[in-house]
Amino acid sequence: MKTRRYEFRAALGFLLPNFLGFAVFTAGPVLFSLAISISNWHLHRTVPFQWIALHNFAELLHDRDFWLYSVNTVYLMLGLPVAILGSLFLAILLSQRLRGIVLYRTLFYLPTFTSGVALMLLWKALYNPEFGAFNAVINWMIDTFRIDGLARALGGAGVSAPTWLLSTRNLFGLDVEQVRFTPSQWGIGARDALIIMGIWIAIGGNNMLLYLAGLSNIPPALIEAAQLDGAGRWAIFRNVTWPQLAPTTFFIVVMSFIGGLQGGFEQARVMTVGGPAGTTTTIAYYIYTKAFEEFQIGYAAAVSWILFVAIFAITMINWRLGSKELNY
Repeated sequence: MKTRRYEFRAALGFLLPNFLGFAVFTAGPVLFSLAISISNWHLHRTVPFQWIALHNFAELLHDRDFWLYSVNTVYLMLGLPVAILGSLFLAILLSQRLRGIVLYRTLFYLPTFTSGVALMLLWKALYNPEFGAFNAVINWMIDTFRIDGLARALGGAGVSAPTWLLSTRNLFGLDVEQVRFTPSQWGIGARDALIIMGIWIAIGGNNMLLYLAGLSNIPPALIEAAQLDGAGRWAIFRNVTWPQLAPTTFFIVVMSFIGGLQGGFEQARVMTVGGPAGTTTTIAYYIYTKAFEEFQIGYAAAVSWILFVAIFAITMINWRLGSKELNY
């Protein structure tokens, strides 16, 4: 009995630093944010501090900006399926037994080691409408193939290179100030530019490594049996590879949804400052502006908890639906 007590105290001593770190840096701030979310705490002290119960959460329901920025957050997540499928396709290519395949894997994963801010500054320069590389190529194609003249001859409007991060247009024609569709807003703009950049960053990143690991764990006997039965590449992928990758795909989808709902801050801060006209402001960046630019700490905490509830609910839905695919 004394030995068990001694071992328990020793184990507790080793674990105590971790417990203290969790309490001070995780649990403490979380509980503190929950407490201040029911207050009117303002760093400028324009009003006396007081507890206002659920007033901040009720105000969110009538906050037009909150709903617009929620739409922005969901819009920027539209690139997730393309990024996930791209990572799978790239992982399949890099799983082949070819000479120098390790070098190719390294080259595709190399941008992941680069600072996110550095990558975003690079893409911001590429998107520059005056001297950016993208518009240089697009303008060359328009001039070479006379696309602008052809469009006008067919009775349409002139064709020009997009202004990318300076444009409020988008592929779905979403209105800037209201959650509705407006034909005049159809086009390519800042939100689409961020989606393209996000896809490029994600395809060769951690998702590719996860799929490579999943592909290496598929028993070769299953593939050999399918080949002996006369199955082609597509049949092998559909009936062997894809089911075996279900756990990996489930994990990637869940983490991608969580990252997408939490993301958007770096892009907005570095590349667009939330503009133009708030079209690239996500919930994460909205929390930042409310807390550290408008100094409405209580309201920002309330938005944070709404975001937490949304992430938790979507994760539970993904878990409920995705767990069915894991029982193979």
